[in-house]
Amino acid sequence: MVTIRRMWPLCAAIMAMVFVQSSVAQEVSRGVARDRARADANAEETIAEFLREIPGAQALFDAAAGYVAFQVTKAGFGVSGAGGTGVAINKATGERTYMRMGSGGVGLTFGASRYDIVILFESAQRFANFVDGGWDSSATAQAAAGTQSTELSSSFFDGVAYFQFSDRGLMASADVSGTRFWRSEELN
Repeated sequence: MVTIRRMWPLCAAIMAMVFVQSSVAQEVSRGVARDRARADANAEETIAEFLREIPGAQALFDAAAGYVAFQVTKAGFGVSGAGGTGVAINKATGERTYMRMGSGGVGLTFGASRYDIVILFESAQRFANFVDGGWDSSATAQAAAGTQSTELSSSFFDGVAYFQFSDRGLMASADVSGTRFWRSEELN
């Protein structure tokens, strides 16, 4: 017959495992909350700068059914890579979907920069398509150097208006790259 004295080490080990697992789950939860808060703060800052600095931005923003704001870091020396985290916001419901983006390319790229992306969606369907399936873009060619660069369209094109702007970093770039946006599984 098993005595309580012999069972104690096993019970203590099980209790310790439960405690450690609970602590790890709480830390992961705190990390997710911290990452969401950072993405939300970056999105608010990016949208405020967008509305303040880009001529005509307020009218497009007001007409949009939803939008996405990203902060992105890009670096390259011949081969380039970029990545960032952002949030997609449905203006009708206020629902937030946390997103990731990644890009890789080849060409004449030298340096590093940080930039913001704002994508406005004219219809709820275009916004939902982006959030549900992400979006690919196939090629970019840009030269951004110094303190200010803006790529800007003044109206929706096929239901989407895309803005990229920066005042951080130095990069000269003429590359062909692929960019992908997708829903962040760990943040949603």
